[in-house]
Amino acid sequence: MSIDHANLKELEALLAPEMLERVYQAADHMVAVKEKGGRIAVVTGSGPNIHEGVTTLLAELMRVGVVDGITTSSAVVSHEMGGTLDRVKRCDGAAVGVREYHLPRGGDFELTETEESYLQTIARHMEVDFDLIARLKSAEGKTIIKAAGNLGYPVGLWMEHLALEIGTLARVHGRSFEEVAGLGADERTMIGIGARKGLPVLVTIPQLIGGGLVGLAIGDSISISERAGRLARMLESSDIIIESAVALTQEIHDGPFERYTGHGMWSSWMGHATYSLEGKRLIRIDLDPALETVCQVEKGGGAVQAAIADGLPKTKLFKVPFRMEMSGFARHPGSMAILGDIGSVWPLLALRVAERLHLDLQFISYPQQTAPGQAMREWIVRELKPLDRGKMLSALGSHPA
Repeated sequence: MSIDHANLKELEALLAPEMLERVYQAADHMVAVKEKGGRIAVVTGSGPNIHEGVTTLLAELMRVGVVDGITTSSAVVSHEMGGTLDRVKRCDGAAVGVREYHLPRGGDFELTETEESYLQTIARHMEVDFDLIARLKSAEGKTIIKAAGNLGYPVGLWMEHLALEIGTLARVHGRSFEEVAGLGADERTMIGIGARKGLPVLVTIPQLIGGGLVGLAIGDSISISERAGRLARMLESSDIIIESAVALTQEIHDGPFERYTGHGMWSSWMGHATYSLEGKRLIRIDLDPALETVCQVEKGGGAVQAAIADGLPKTKLFKVPFRMEMSGFARHPGSMAILGDIGSVWPLLALRVAERLHLDLQFISYPQQTAPGQAMREWIVRELKPLDRGKMLSALGSHPA
């Protein structure tokens, strides 16, 4: 998908002037780091990051050398295994013969609209109810684009089956689930390009539970301690950490081995490998105005740090809903909060960085509510393919049946 710079002004207009200025400041920080040979890590959530094309853009930024490591959720991994976004037909499940016991609230059941050849590929490894597929095709329903590999039949079920196999392969080969799955994933996904370039793409510990059996298989593939250590090494090597529409980030960017906010003090005391956020830049893209409120209070007089020092409840002190990650973020001198839709912020960041570093981006994301954003989502559905089991096994040195 090519870049259309004519939409730049439209993107800029979606942000408040102060936040637009921060976007370009953040981009300039990214450029300065890359020009010095430094590293950038991105901490992503699920949901909007998939739907706004941000994960696909991050994969492109990994390809061209801007982003050097990713943390994400197990849900994002499951969606990337399925092809990131897909088109499904949503029908009344009971009307097509699905037991109501299995159906979610509302009673909907979904058919993944995919090629017949892919259905036959799935059928070689898992029983597929082609009669059910025929009933779904003929039933009344609504066709939508949504996160791939989720509740659509049979692809969602196939991803669950694959997860169990990938989890076993990961343990046998001493690798993480994300690495092994990435070997067969589309190279325009984060796990796919990460596996090809040897860049870390890791699910964080707070984000393990999601994506059905995929999340459980990810959690079982390497121990919690090893996962925490890998995450710590990724963040330690990074000069900039960008947080993109994600919760619980204090448990991510601090974790059990970080000294600057104190969580890793006893590990350090005991002689374990630790790291520090000191001197790093934290950039958070978020829609919560309370984050800006707390940051301004801290910058105006250190009230957050003072509250912590005195053991005072921060929620009552600042009169705002206080998420845990606001504490470490607001107290960090290198933090920058960008209040805005990630669908608007990320393409502006990417375009500025690419221009300054003379990079040729082959993909750019757009907010899904815009015409270019709708075209982008159609492109992802059409172009990004689900995980190829045979390719994954071949990369591991196996001989797939």
